[in-house]
Amino acid sequence: MSDTQHDLQPRKITGINRVGLYTLIHKEVGRFMSVYLQTIVAPVITTLLFYTVFALAFGGLDRTIGGVPFMEFLAPGLIMMSIVQNSFVNSSSSIVVAKMQGNIVDVLMPPLSVGELYAGYLLGSTIRGLTVGLITTFVMSLFVSIHIQSFAVIIVFAVLGAMLLGSVGIATGIWAEKFDHQATITNFVITPLTFLSGTFYSVEQLPGIWRVIADYNPFFYMIDGFRAGFIGHADSNIVAGIVLLVTINAALAALCLWMIRSGYKIKS
Repeated sequence: MSDTQHDLQPRKITGINRVGLYTLIHKEVGRFMSVYLQTIVAPVITTLLFYTVFALAFGGLDRTIGGVPFMEFLAPGLIMMSIVQNSFVNSSSSIVVAKMQGNIVDVLMPPLSVGELYAGYLLGSTIRGLTVGLITTFVMSLFVSIHIQSFAVIIVFAVLGAMLLGSVGIATGIWAEKFDHQATITNFVITPLTFLSGTFYSVEQLPGIWRVIADYNPFFYMIDGFRAGFIGHADSNIVAGIVLLVTINAALAALCLWMIRSGYKIKS
């Protein structure tokens, strides 16, 4: 074989393609950082507006829940809501835009395995969610006393929640053919589950069937566990919540890997 023919042989990559994976993560992070006013600043302001409405319009300054001032109870729920919503939007919009513009092939052609493609999108969305959550926490701390009872619990639930919605976003992005489809998941799945999860109240206040439904809502365990890291009290079992979220994350990972491997709506 001549030297020229030898040079034309495809390069074999064994193990993890670290350069390719890093490049994909860098692309995803750079994508939302390049428009930070829309992807970071705007969600923080929106969360603060929610906080202000509940503080002023609903007498939040004088209320308590379980002996905890309502505004201290509310803050972690709003922070977690911003984390998961931004994690979902990052991965879903990235894939939908790539499909609509026809440049999804630029991601599929490089020597990236199915797992590396999934990990790249997932880490990118998780980083955005946690970035928004961290900045929101800092800004909120300027207006309300935020106490941390367990930093480890906060990190575990923040990461699991961001990863879960990041995976949902990946699956949604692959399935969706236009932004209307993405909005359908946001409006009829993400938003209702968020508002029925105890973000703005304790689920113990829910009557009858609604309290039962809350027990089957994964968003409830995300927010309740995350809040427990701040106020030291949870309406659910923390360990059970972690096990449930890990299980759902594993199931969603399997779904996303199958969708990418099969080329479902991305290779046709």
